[in-house]
Amino acid sequence: MNYTGDVTVEAAWKALQEDSAAVLIDVRTQPEWAFVGLCDLSALGKAPLLVSWQEYPHMNVNDTFVEQITGQNIPRDAALYFLCRSGVRSQAAAATMVAAGYEHCYNILSGFEGDVDAKGHRGAQGGWKAAGLPWGQR
Repeated sequence: MNYTGDVTVEAAWKALQEDSAAVLIDVRTQPEWAFVGLCDLSALGKAPLLVSWQEYPHMNVNDTFVEQITGQNIPRDAALYFLCRSGVRSQAAAATMVAAGYEHCYNILSGFEGDVDAKGHRGAQGGWKAAGLPWGQR
């Protein structure tokens, strides 16, 4: 593992509540944000930082990913929590930001939608939505 560690969605939510400097970075694509939904951090006085790890529709790695995050002037010792659909892209994103000099980069296990259930659907088993954490669609 070349990032700080893995955390559950519940642990990420708790950290975001307790640490005013903690940042949630959603690395999914624009269509996922628009059609699947977004974490709602408004009760915490925060909003997720939306920076795609891969660019839709070709799904090439975003060449400006690091610059888009460093451009936000987030302190390098702040806890960064990376979220994708299922917890795979977010691992790569967390590792990339550790390599860029950020000290505390966490992958959120099961991501926003969680694992595929017996019917082949996401959103009901594991992940942010299934845990009942705040989310919405725009």
